[in-house]
Amino acid sequence: MMKEMEELRRELTHMAGKVHENLGKSLNILKTGNGELADDVKNTGKIIDEMQLRIEDMVMVLIATQQPVASMLRELVTVFKLATNLERIDDYGIHLTKAAIKLSDRPASLSIERIERMAETGQEMLKTAFSAYLARDDNAARNAAALDDKIDKEHKALTDEVLVIIKEKPDLAKPAARLLRLSGHMERLGDHITNICEAIVYMTEGSHEELNPVRLNIVQA
Repeated sequence: MMKEMEELRRELTHMAGKVHENLGKSLNILKTGNGELADDVKNTGKIIDEMQLRIEDMVMVLIATQQPVASMLRELVTVFKLATNLERIDDYGIHLTKAAIKLSDRPASLSIERIERMAETGQEMLKTAFSAYLARDDNAARNAAALDDKIDKEHKALTDEVLVIIKEKPDLAKPAARLLRLSGHMERLGDHITNICEAIVYMTEGSHEELNPVRLNIVQA
């Protein structure tokens, strides 16, 4: 069982590395307007999809054949959740690539600085969250999830700015709406990383904890 678990962790680590790398390439395309990496991002996305399925199959086989209990079972459930959320994070990275190419000829009045900061925060969150998984550090997972507040604030600020632009300059409605959709994708990217952090807390503590302050406020309202 230990040998299989080590192999599973290696596969998941490889997948997380690919997702982080792909997100970095997407951010590079956004900053430079150079779409040469776009095909590479899409092809890597297909590899990540395959990795997700392989990891999930490995988890199911181990649960079915080894009948793990307690902490081992929680880790297997967590690995399954991490693989699923990593694949979704990469999907949003691919959305970033596609939108970045379309926004490369945007009017100067449409700033992408907030999108850049959201993507950079997402990269930091992902790196910190996966390090927390490897170290089995629930506090580090909470710290990673707390960074999602920065993404949510950027998303809200950008939404307000874009709505003003659309009202004052209707001719910019189409590229402005594209920017707004991209901001929504980055906001959801942060939510998926927060899901990873919550799964890590479950793995280490055996309890379910809501780490997204926005979602928590909605539930309490």
